[in-house]
This record gives sequence, C-alpha cells and structure tokens, in this order.
Amino acid sequence: MPTFRLRPRRVALPLAAAALLVPVATACTSSGSSGGSGGDQRLKVAMAFPPAQAMSPYGDDAVTLSRLAVVEGLTRLDRNGEAKPALAASWKRDGDRAWEFTVRENAVFQDGTKLDAAAVVRSLTAAQKASPKPRVLSDTTLTATAEGADTVRITTKDADPLLPQRLANPSLSVLSAAAYKDGSKVDPAGHATGPFTLAEVNGAVSATLERNDTYWGGRAKAPGLDVKFVADGTARANALRTKDVDVAEYVPISQASLLGDGLVHEFPSARTNGLSLNTERGVFADPAMRAAAREAIDSKALVDGVYEGRADTAQGLLGPGVPWAADLRTAPTGRAKAAAPAEVRKTEQIVLATYTNRPELPEAATVVQQQLEKRGFTVKQVVRDYAQMEADALAGKYDAFIQARNTLLDTADPVSYLASDFTCDGSFNITQLCATPVDTAVDRAAALADTDARHRAEMTAEAAILGSDALVPLVHERFVQGYDDTRVRGVALDPMERTLITADTRVG
Repeated sequence: MPTFRLRPRRVALPLAAAALLVPVATACTSSGSSGGSGGDQRLKVAMAFPPAQAMSPYGDDAVTLSRLAVVEGLTRLDRNGEAKPALAASWKRDGDRAWEFTVRENAVFQDGTKLDAAAVVRSLTAAQKASPKPRVLSDTTLTATAEGADTVRITTKDADPLLPQRLANPSLSVLSAAAYKDGSKVDPAGHATGPFTLAEVNGAVSATLERNDTYWGGRAKAPGLDVKFVADGTARANALRTKDVDVAEYVPISQASLLGDGLVHEFPSARTNGLSLNTERGVFADPAMRAAAREAIDSKALVDGVYEGRADTAQGLLGPGVPWAADLRTAPTGRAKAAAPAEVRKTEQIVLATYTNRPELPEAATVVQQQLEKRGFTVKQVVRDYAQMEADALAGKYDAFIQARNTLLDTADPVSYLASDFTCDGSFNITQLCATPVDTAVDRAAALADTDARHRAEMTAEAAILGSDALVPLVHERFVQGYDDTRVRGVALDPMERTLITADTRVG
C-alpha cells in the first residue's frame, strides 16, 4: 500500500471553464468592420462557450480564438500531442534550460506588419507578465530574447522538456505590436496571424470573422465566419437541424441520436469522467472503503444508460483520446483489499457531489449513487452550478466528487494533469491525495525529455494513482461535433479541443 505523509495546505486555483463549465460572459470587444462578403459560402458556426474575458488571449477565450483559427503560436500539436512547426520553422535545445527557435520568414500579421523575433519576444514577455498569469505558465517562468531578426532564445527557470508543446498553447499566441497599445488589455482583433481575422464581437451573442488574405499557409477556403455563441446545447442542435448554422460544437448526447449520423460526428476525447474520493477525511480516508467504492462502479452501465453508447468504458486515467496510453498501460500497484459489504453498511453517510454545467453528470451521479448504495454505502447527493462548488471541492468538503477532466491540459501531455490532480502540492487535488510513490513517479516523468520514456513513466504514475483508489474512472467522454457531412468539409475533430475551424473548412 502507498505510504502517506502530511501535505501542506494548497491555495485553491480555479480550473479552466473550458475544462468543466460554461463560462458566464461579462465583457465584449470589437475591432474593424462587421458583416462581410461571400454570401452562402460564409461559414455559420454555433459555439458553446461565450467570451468570458473580452477575447483576452490569457484566459479561456484563447481556446475560442484558437478554435476559430484566429491565433497561432510558435508551434502546433499533431494528433499525438507532439510539437510541429507553426510560426517557428524549426527549433533546437541548447542545454537543460534554453531553446532556440527560428521564426518563419513568410508570416505577416493581419494588420500587415511582419512577424519577426522581436514580435515573438514581445508576446511571450507580455504573457509572462500578465496578471492573472496564463495557466500554462503557472508552473514555469519563461525569458525570451531576440538574437537577430529571426532567432528567439527562450530560457526557463527549471529544465522544461515540454517547452515546444507548451508554446503551442493558445495563451502563448504571437500578436503584433498594435495588440498591446492599451496597457490594460490585449486586443487580438486584427493583430494575429491565423487564417481568419476577428472583425467584431457582439458581447456574448455573436462574432464576425473575415478571411486573412495574407495568411502564410495559403488563403482560407471560406470567405469568413458568422459565429453565434449558444450556451444551450439543445438550441445548438436545433440550429444545426434547421440549417441555421453549418457547424455546431459540442452537441449534447441527448440530442445526438435525434440529429442522426449524417449530422453528428463523434470521436474520442482526452476527457475522463471520474469519481474523486476524499483520501484525507471521512469514510474514504480508509483505503479499504475506497476499494469497495471502486468495485461498486459499473462503467458499462454508465456508458449504455447515461451516454447512450457515445462514450468509452473506463480503462484508466487516460482513455482512447490519448492514443499511446493503451499499449503502455500497466496494472495498478498497491491496491488495498476492498471492505466487505457488512463493514460498508456500518459507515456514516457520504456526500456525493457533481455539477449541472455538463448535462450528463447529474444523471451519472444518480446512477453512481445507486451503485454505491447497492454495495452498502449510504449516499446523499449534492448537485449545483460548478462555480458554487469548486472552492468546497478543493477544500475537501465532499466525500466524493464526479467531474469531467481534460487529461491533456495545457501542454498536451498528461504530466501536468497528474501533477495538479494527484501530488501533494497539486493545485487541483480534489482527492486530497498525498502519497510518496505517486509524487516520485510524477516527478520522474516530468523530468524526462525523451517522449517515449516520459510516456512510459507517466503510465507508471497512472498505475500508482489507480492503486490508491483516489480516483475511480467512470467513462471516457467522446466529443460530438455537429455538421452536415454532405455539404461541409474540413471541420477538425481534435481530441485536445484546440482546433475546430481551419483554413480548409468550407461549405460545398
């Protein structure tokens, strides 16, 4: 069994809205002109998450900008999470803490100014100094300097083998000097490098984007985008059904079967829906009780009954959306023997909590409650809006908490998820887990530069975490994007949620 040690208190850090909840839109911005040309060839898109920070690149709106093909960074990620050239044509490592990136020669900003090393340094420095700091920089410090017109040298406080993947994060997008003229905010509208230019944002209602005809990767096939922000999933599905939109992101499971296979396209995601058990206090401080809870869970019943078959049964922390994980998975280590039902029935009532912002979770909680009660637990359910629950969840006030978690997070590598959710000093450790074998395994994975070696080490860490039964995987979500495949082409089905519209997306 794992050994446990006292853990220093953590400051609760908020989880990204894109990871767990529909954000509340509170601000708007606009730049350039509205409307556009192209008639019916313009793409009409329904987005699930309205702008929450006036399209700031330093918050969750950065993901929206990336999904609409507005912003780019030095690198991009392929389907396996590996860094590929974007605004950087190439790069090389120089020692443990330094990297040199060669800036692409043919890229220009949407306002006509040329991309160069100085522009990259300005953007990365501004992100490093931003308050609040982008989440991707919460565990590192970057210092960028220009060495000539086309070379950027980036040093990190500590060795960071994942820096190329980190630089693909939308919050580290490169913008022109004009984006920073207002000292109080950063304005990406017309100042990015992507195939579409953000022309106007109408608060939490809509946005207009125009084609960037000087895009270094070639002109986009659609002349522009007309975007609606529609938080209600049923409304997004209805808009797709009536052809009011061409693309609707995140179609709810309940609507997918009604739309039919021609309009819905499902694919594995990097999300794992799990049951976090409080290892620090209450019933589940006892490893035998956690093991009993794990044995009580029937993942297939959740997949069939709640997700209507549009999810994958739980395999571990990392599901089919992390394609390399299955071949490297090892058996959990250090698991306790499960308490007998008679012992379970003697325990006090447990509080099982989840949130309403993801529509399937309350229904999943009801099924999980029934499964736990069948094992002998007495269960009280608490279901509220996520914003009302996060602080209590992080403080360990619930015995069990069901959440949908993106396991690739900011660097498209699970090591940051493993560290934040399961180590003693993790900033999002709802399970309150503090186990020496887990910390050791995660630290070892984080230090490895070789991708294959790091992946193997991450699966060793997964085995240690699963062995503690701090989290019981429930299902691996599939994403369901909506579009008519007889008339819409080039929609990106990205398990890392960063890409939706591309230069190749078009009608016809």
